[in-house]
Amino acid sequence: MKKILLLVISLYTLHSFAQDETVKKLRADTDRKIAKDPNDTLPKAWRTGGLYSLNLAQGSLSNWAAGGEDFSLALNSLVSLYGFYKKGKKSWDNTFDFNLGYVKTTSLGSRKNDDRFDLLSKYGHSISNKVSISGLINLRSQLFKGYTYSNSVKTFSSAFLSPGYLLLSAGLDYKPNKDLSIFFSPVTARWVIVRDTALSNKGYYGVTPGKKSNFEFGAFASISYLKEINKVLTYKARLDLFSNYRHNPQNIDLNMTNAFNAKISKVLSATWALDLIYDDDAKLFGPNKKSPAMQIRSQVGLGLLVKF
Repeated sequence: MKKILLLVISLYTLHSFAQDETVKKLRADTDRKIAKDPNDTLPKAWRTGGLYSLNLAQGSLSNWAAGGEDFSLALNSLVSLYGFYKKGKKSWDNTFDFNLGYVKTTSLGSRKNDDRFDLLSKYGHSISNKVSISGLINLRSQLFKGYTYSNSVKTFSSAFLSPGYLLLSAGLDYKPNKDLSIFFSPVTARWVIVRDTALSNKGYYGVTPGKKSNFEFGAFASISYLKEINKVLTYKARLDLFSNYRHNPQNIDLNMTNAFNAKISKVLSATWALDLIYDDDAKLFGPNKKSPAMQIRSQVGLGLLVKF
């Protein structure tokens, strides 16, 4: 009987020990960190991001002998988004920029000092490491009515899709690195849209008086650059050139944007924007307001900058 009892106790002890070891092993397997095999992971296809900037300046004077505006307020905002896709031989680049500015002074009243949006989408299929056959679509315009001012007289000059520029192009895209893209096309269709009746009746922006649009065919080149120089400074630039084969091809339309953004702290930033536009058909300038001219916009601001 004693032998049987000792045998039972021994079997129970061995069974309990085996259970304890099994539990310990399960716990160890559960807590164990599994290292990922780099060969099993796929490269990230999308590179996305953007920024939002808001600059505000306000001033007031009272009995100020040096003179100036009794009250002034300037507000400028920028939304800039991008999404770049790259997988195998396929690429798809998308950018969207929207600028809106407002200024109010005692003598001049309220005025819009900036209003534009620019949407660009480009799809490509690589034929070498740095060159792709690409198709591009671009839409540029503004949202609200705009006026030019001369001797306190304001003249209605623009509105939503007045003008608007819709461009379709096919060509070669050269990307020497991830920050720079150079696109060229000898076959590009562009529609200049003036949907506002008052402006189209005057033949503004090259449309036939009374017509809402004008078709152009020509050569197009676009250079885009986006560089995060460091954690503080970002530079974004784009240069578009278009030559209309059908009318004065030697007069090349130019649209260039430059934007420097320096992040001072988590909430403050300094920005500088420099924009250049030349449109041979935008004959709104000169002594008789019937000549084209280089349009220049420069703005320095301090305010909020959020990157995402």
